Amino acid sequence: MSNPRRIVAAINPTASSGRGRQVGPLVVAALRAAGYEVVALVEPDFAHLLAATRAAVAAGCDALVVVGGDGMVHLAAHVLEGGEVPLGIVPSGTGNDVARGLGIPIGDTDAAIRALLAALNRPPQRIDAVVITGEGMPRSRFVGVLSAGFDALVNERANGMRRPRGPSRYLIALLVELLRLRPIEYRLVLDGEEHRERGILIAVANNRSFGGGMRVAPDALLDDGLLDIVIVRPLGRVAFLRIFPRVYAGTHVTDRRVVVHRAAHVRIEAAGVVAYADGERIGPLPLEITVEPGGLRVLA
Repeated sequence: MSNPRRIVAAINPTASSGRGRQVGPLVVAALRAAGYEVVALVEPDFAHLLAATRAAVAAGCDALVVVGGDGMVHLAAHVLEGGEVPLGIVPSGTGNDVARGLGIPIGDTDAAIRALLAALNRPPQRIDAVVITGEGMPRSRFVGVLSAGFDALVNERANGMRRPRGPSRYLIALLVELLRLRPIEYRLVLDGEEHRERGILIAVANNRSFGGGMRVAPDALLDDGLLDIVIVRPLGRVAFLRIFPRVYAGTHVTDRRVVVHRAAHVRIEAAGVVAYADGERIGPLPLEITVEPGGLRVLA
């Protein structure tokens, strides 16, 4: 690939509750200092930024760089569907799990910018994207992990709360859902094979981690053409609180109540469950989830 000259930079100034506000200007300044023409995009919300980024990429560019967290990677996965424009990431969000999976420096903006500039001078690598379809909803894509269990219920409850604002809202939502903890009846079809499961959590993982380093699928690979389907079977509240910290090390998968399958196509059904992917709300089950091998080119 020849050196990219025109770069679209989509920036989330509210990433990490505004703590990443200064990262976007640093990225744009570094790219311009390196000789690139940069179209910098900052919009008031996700929908406007998605539309502006689509328009800018459609007008022609050599790379799309997103500044933010996994939600910005989620945005890029939609913008870049069906195209050959490579994606660069400068992480400044709360989770940054896709960047983590790609080996991009986390928590060190200067190092992340240096990594981006170096990657712009190398051929991009291909990783898998994942396509989601469901009745009555637009086709969607994700890169990291789709969750359809306890953690998705916490997200859904927190998003429906007006108060309090900030991280404490998620803590309250977690405590409420923990009090309501009960198994969910799932029907899964994995590459044509039906499974009936009772569980409290199902994660469909293209990447190893979600939630800011929780290694829910420690053996998942971004470029193997397969999804890791992690099922946590019924647990009591005390057992759940014991196993939960092990997710950060990825050792929870050794527990007999945790099951891992691999498949390229997944259908997941359950009543009353809304799925989230890359931390973004997708919609209610049932959903069809299909790997798109090599569906995204990345600068990493």
